[in-house]
Amino acid sequence: MKLSSLFGKNKTVFSFEVFPPKKDSPVETVYNALAELAAMKPEFISVTYSAGGSGGSGEMTVELASYVKNKLGIETAAHLTCLNSDTNDVRRVLENLSEHGIENILALRGDINPDVPPHNDFSYASDLVSFINNQRFNFGVMGACCPEGHPESEDLIADVKNLKKKVDAGAEVLVSQMFFDNTKFYDFKEMLRLADINVPVSAGIMPVTNKRQFERMIILSGASLPAKFTKTFSRFEDKPEALADAGIAYAIDQIVDLISNGVDGIHLYTMNKPAVARKIMDSVRSLL
Repeated sequence: MKLSSLFGKNKTVFSFEVFPPKKDSPVETVYNALAELAAMKPEFISVTYSAGGSGGSGEMTVELASYVKNKLGIETAAHLTCLNSDTNDVRRVLENLSEHGIENILALRGDINPDVPPHNDFSYASDLVSFINNQRFNFGVMGACCPEGHPESEDLIADVKNLKKKVDAGAEVLVSQMFFDNTKFYDFKEMLRLADINVPVSAGIMPVTNKRQFERMIILSGASLPAKFTKTFSRFEDKPEALADAGIAYAIDQIVDLISNGVDGIHLYTMNKPAVARKIMDSVRSLL
């Protein structure tokens, strides 16, 4: 099933994101997390891309996405990056995904790695979207968006113009990067409307549950931090349990507000923590 068919039915599509294990982490932990997440019945689970180096085959991404769909019975989207790949690399991944029955891809440029020289076949995610849609596989293609603008963009207007190219190339659904100020997301949606970008947009929500995550993930993301957010974390930064509860509560407040305002979808960045996801799902399930 193409995930685009889930949207536009007067309901909020709720989904999760997981990532493959790091090299020093046992793979069983991810499978256990996936089983717990699947039990919450999200609409789909996306799996981030693990290339395994320049031009990697994404084997672990394919393996986990296949497990989600074929063993757990939940629709999935496999992330695919392109900056460090050529067309042959990408075509091999597409063939592998197709062979495993995976029908949806979240097409991304990928981060610049100073230790890995980029290829010249794909400069932007829109190039990858176009390439996928010109192959024989008939994937459903999703794209990413940044409510406050991509860090490398000149400004938000320029970023929206580039996003228009991605949608025109065939991205059927957009999934946003994390944000912590819902007004930024609503302003962004209005900009999309004015730019004639009319595909569904799923709001990316990151529950921040520890100080290290706050320092590494949030500051580096470039997302605006509202006063309510910073005051909460300043007060509880030395109380780990309280900080985790406050982070979950903040994410719940964001989600309730977004659903109340008719958001197309919520894409929860679970950080492979099903206990956190369950607390959030239990609090908002009746709204869905």
